[in-house]
Amino acid sequence: MSAAKYYALSGNTMSRIGKQVITAPAGTELSLIEGVLTVKGPRGVVSREFRDDIVISINGQEVTLKPLREDDLFLRALWGTYASHIANMVEGVTNGFTRKLILEGIGYKVSLEGKNLLFALGFSHPVSVPVPDTLKVTANKNEIIITGADKEEVGQFAARLRQMKKPEPYKGKGLRYDGEVIRRKQGKKVVS
Repeated sequence: MSAAKYYALSGNTMSRIGKQVITAPAGTELSLIEGVLTVKGPRGVVSREFRDDIVISINGQEVTLKPLREDDLFLRALWGTYASHIANMVEGVTNGFTRKLILEGIGYKVSLEGKNLLFALGFSHPVSVPVPDTLKVTANKNEIIITGADKEEVGQFAARLRQMKKPEPYKGKGLRYDGEVIRRKQGKKVVS
């Protein structure tokens, strides 16, 4: 018997993440208008549209969620997902999210010129990438630090940059996340 069928039959319909109360710190404003939740804080404003199948209740600085139908597997999955999204929104406008990329390779360089990142990645031409207005990006030597209030936007922009020159497995040249371990391959052996 699958876990989903077991929980449906046993009546255990609580989501461990979804049933927790999300508490926003002081200085954070929460508003829900026609399914769009907006969170304002010292680091910015983040908005997201939510389905009306999950009831979102705002009581002062506390947010609680409850599915309309507890016997629906899809809504139970959505319950925890929405709770995680709202917790990330509160965290983003309070502390922000940061992603760090490291550029490795001889001759590989990155610089910030105006609102564009300019890369030298071993191509015949420099590559220019526009930085979104909602993100703050700094480039020092071969480090790129991306900061923003929206976790998804920070992660998506970092992934887009990494996609331009993925790290290769022999020397590790390319763009990699800070702390990412690149599995190295052994090069060809010369038989004498």
